[in-house]
Amino acid sequence: MRLDFSNERILAVVAHPDDAELLCGGTLARAAAEGAAVGWVVCCRGDKGVPRNGGSEKPLAEVRRKESEAAAAVIGAEVFFLGAPDGELQDTLERRRALTDIFRRFQPTLVLAHSEHDYHPDHRAAAQLVLASSWFAASPAQRTGTAPLRRAPAVWEMDTVAGTGFLPEFAVDITAWMEAKRRMLGSHRSQLQRAHDTDFAPLDVLMERLAASRGQQFDTEWAEAFRWSRVWKRCRAF
Repeated sequence: MRLDFSNERILAVVAHPDDAELLCGGTLARAAAEGAAVGWVVCCRGDKGVPRNGGSEKPLAEVRRKESEAAAAVIGAEVFFLGAPDGELQDTLERRRALTDIFRRFQPTLVLAHSEHDYHPDHRAAAQLVLASSWFAASPAQRTGTAPLRRAPAVWEMDTVAGTGFLPEFAVDITAWMEAKRRMLGSHRSQLQRAHDTDFAPLDVLMERLAASRGQQFDTEWAEAFRWSRVWKRCRAF
């Protein structure tokens, strides 16, 4: 069985710069190669992703924005920024309207979202924002200055960081796109330089281990795992 992403419009919504590359970069790369329009939304600035021993680049938020843009360029993706400070993302009316407007401009058929049970509060807040904004994006009564979508997009829940507490329902084979995923994550040099922080797991190691373990689980070399959204009109037959 093979899922075909051609003619789809796929938008990931993630909390921090590097989350998309870590959790769904291979799927985005595959979708782009198959002809889909691809993009992602970074909800937080990445301004607090500093080494414990100091010595971070300044201003870090600007550095990480450029890293995200470089990662998107690897696969010809579009990247959007909501601009919330790290650790302060919440499901507020302001953030809902901003994300709703992005949905209406990009017009996704499929949205990739964090699990509501992932480890970081910003990840969980981003998941809540997706469920709210994906609904309001198709509501004519919600006015943002852009036309409402014809229908709410489908939503898939992405794997958690390190796969902790996540029971996959299906996986996307990214074997042919693993190198693109590595290049995308490699754009985030400010974070890869934190590999020896005692409170920070090396991103490249996390990525390799998770993609390999999901690949083994789903009988391929490299894979990314997902769950269907259970929310009405966000759960879609393909």
